[in-house]
Amino acid sequence: MAEDFGEGSTAGMDEYETLMATTDVELLKTALRNEKAAPEILQFQAQLVKRAREQIQLMEETVEEFEQSGMDPLTVSLYQMDLDRAQFLLRSYLRVRLQKLEKYMFYIWKNDSLRNRLSEPEKIFVKRCIDDMEKHLEETVLSKLPDNYQSARRQSIISEEDDMVPEPQLDTFVACKSSNRFVSLTLVDSERPLEMERHDVSFVLYKVIKDKIGVDVDLV
Repeated sequence: MAEDFGEGSTAGMDEYETLMATTDVELLKTALRNEKAAPEILQFQAQLVKRAREQIQLMEETVEEFEQSGMDPLTVSLYQMDLDRAQFLLRSYLRVRLQKLEKYMFYIWKNDSLRNRLSEPEKIFVKRCIDDMEKHLEETVLSKLPDNYQSARRQSIISEEDDMVPEPQLDTFVACKSSNRFVSLTLVDSERPLEMERHDVSFVLYKVIKDKIGVDVDLV
């Protein structure tokens, strides 16, 4: 029995270390940095998040198995640190996205391309936030204003666009680095492109490189 259990523990450790040897933790770090630095919501990394959750579940099972088998406490603590780090990265990534959804929910919901960047749970969250916000404003403020000013999105009925909806500032400057290849960027009001080699860091307008994030460049 003890021998069988020991073999099971070894197999579990091998499986765990094989998963940890992948780059998913680094990819999650990159996704978090990109999301934090970008002024707008980025594409939800569905497959990465799915793999991260699966790895976290395996890590939790591995730590529990080690504790029950009387594994050296130092070894257990090292595995627990890896688990804590993975959980922190995943929670931080999801939290940053939620903050953007709360701030720009009206803008995101009316923009098809931005709305398609959300996961299904995020879409449900945004829709509920919008419904709750509109209901709250209607009951507390808008219903008491003249008819011309009862919109939650426009200052008055003569406004031609949603001038009360916060929008991300795409004209802001961001720091970016070339990911793993030579990159040539076309700059605004410049005849010469910006050429970046691997790991070069430059400050550029976000809107210039927004379509290249996660492909040719990453934000820092």
